[in-house]
Amino acid sequence: MKPTSTAITGTTDPSKAAGGAREEKETDTPGGVSRRRLLRTAGAAGAGGLALGAAGGAVAAAAGGDPAPTALASVGATAVAFHGPHQPGITTPLQAHGHLAAFDLAPGAGRKEAAGLMRRWSALATELMAGEPAGTGDTGVALDAGPSSLTLTFGFGHGFFDRTGLTDRRPGGLDPLPLFSADRLDPRRSNGDLWVQIGADDGLVAFHALRAVQRAAGDAARVRWQMTGFNRSPGATARPMTTRNLMGQVDGTNNPRPSDPDFTRRIFVPPAASPGAPDAWLAGGSYAVVRRIRMLLDDWEGLDPREQERVIGRRRADGAPLTGGTETTPLDLHRLGPDGLPVIPANAHARISAPEQNSGAAMLRRPFSYHDGIGPDGTPDAGLLFVCWQADPLRGFVPVQRKLDRGDALSPFVRHEASGLFAVPGGAGRGEYVGQRLLES
Repeated sequence: MKPTSTAITGTTDPSKAAGGAREEKETDTPGGVSRRRLLRTAGAAGAGGLALGAAGGAVAAAAGGDPAPTALASVGATAVAFHGPHQPGITTPLQAHGHLAAFDLAPGAGRKEAAGLMRRWSALATELMAGEPAGTGDTGVALDAGPSSLTLTFGFGHGFFDRTGLTDRRPGGLDPLPLFSADRLDPRRSNGDLWVQIGADDGLVAFHALRAVQRAAGDAARVRWQMTGFNRSPGATARPMTTRNLMGQVDGTNNPRPSDPDFTRRIFVPPAASPGAPDAWLAGGSYAVVRRIRMLLDDWEGLDPREQERVIGRRRADGAPLTGGTETTPLDLHRLGPDGLPVIPANAHARISAPEQNSGAAMLRRPFSYHDGIGPDGTPDAGLLFVCWQADPLRGFVPVQRKLDRGDALSPFVRHEASGLFAVPGGAGRGEYVGQRLLES
């Protein structure tokens, strides 16, 4: 569940709260009230985040006078900082709505055009995440909404470095992922020169950001593929809980946490051995593995619930291991049942993917569910837009996926249909743009 005030859910100065982070000229909405004035009023509502007036932060115009700004609802008022040591959208709590998109640089576009594009996208992200309109050509889709925990995250694919003449700066972690036996990958929906992840707690705010990013690409880049996802909305549960996927399973229990002493080492790329190293520009960044995983829901839902639990290795009701306890209780991988067999089966998904079964390999899973309609045969095209973050995919995603590929009980119920791997630069400081250390090196 998101914070209920204008607290920043980022890694930079908490004093840069929504409505106070930017000093540019206010932009008025058609009703005469700027979004910044709305956000300032939301901040004045106090830490309780109370929604005054119309729900969702709509402006109530007073007859015959200037409309009085009303406070945004807590979901709308929450802002995430764009600037900082890491890009937003990595450790930011999962949002309710998401878009993933990959772009290819246009024919003839190179390093200069890529730098201009990243400069435009970074400026755009700064405005949108602060609840500002997207420049003078704003479409008005999100005029009456606050930032709603909006994040924009940018990454570079393998081909980006060839197109920009920076092949010698391509990091080893971007070596293509191996093919796995269960892959059924569509190349038209895989990879790409540039990658954008958008998340927000309001669907219109998320779409507005996607459209603004596409428009800002101009002649420099073309959309290669785009996918839309969702998660549970803030406040939908009585208390903050790990999300569930479309199979009904609690999903993300074993995620590393920022409070873990080795979190930074596992998730973020460390500084290079020397400032002149080819991959020095990636310090503070991360790698994102993106997979579109279709869930064969008809087959899955035909299983007895107890058999589903044996496939996963956890109870469906609360995510606890089959060996007992609560969701956060460690798996007891050595406990045997009355039949002499492991209580958590040898091929259970939770067992095979556990860090202790993979030499400590860990990744931060931050997915969205998706549903792209129902086919003529009645089969839903639904599943998971899997996104995982790690400092090195050869030590994070790859070894775990290889083990899953060899004997995961869940494999007959999922199909990997698209894939991508992207190097995500560290965060931009004020006055900088994402990727500047690479593109201006």
